[in-house]
Amino acid sequence: MSASTSARRIAATVLAAGAVVSAVALPASAHDGDRDRHRTPRVEISAVQADSPGRDNRSNRSLNGEWVEITNNTRHTVDLQGWTLRDDDGNRYRFDDVRLRGRATVRVHTGEGRDTRTDVYQDRRDHIWGNRADTAVLRDDRGRTVDTESWGGRHHHRHH
Repeated sequence: MSASTSARRIAATVLAAGAVVSAVALPASAHDGDRDRHRTPRVEISAVQADSPGRDNRSNRSLNGEWVEITNNTRHTVDLQGWTLRDDDGNRYRFDDVRLRGRATVRVHTGEGRDTRTDVYQDRRDHIWGNRADTAVLRDDRGRTVDTESWGGRHHHRHH
């Protein structure tokens, strides 16, 4: 057989081998991306009570029965200064001087109250979280979405 034919055959063999290698490598890298997506965020929305117990009568007690919990999953304190929590309607709460210790949780109440290490208050006079459906979005001080939590309607729980 001529030299050009054998060179072509070698090239075909090398190509086939290359295709096998890339096929093997693909699921591995896709898997990494998958694992990355399901990683627990450093700080997450860990619980939501959108429907305050009892009647939604806009009393401060009723407003404070509506809350979103933010949990720090790391061992280190996270400064939430400038972070925001907002709903589907664009109501936005901006964290002020809140330092969330490692493994700690802070509960963000809708109504009025005195901020402590475990509870902060939006000082609103009206309910903001939709009982039936809404989305809470937590963003850091650079405006990057850290976590979202949706309930009701067509929404389903998702992490970003």
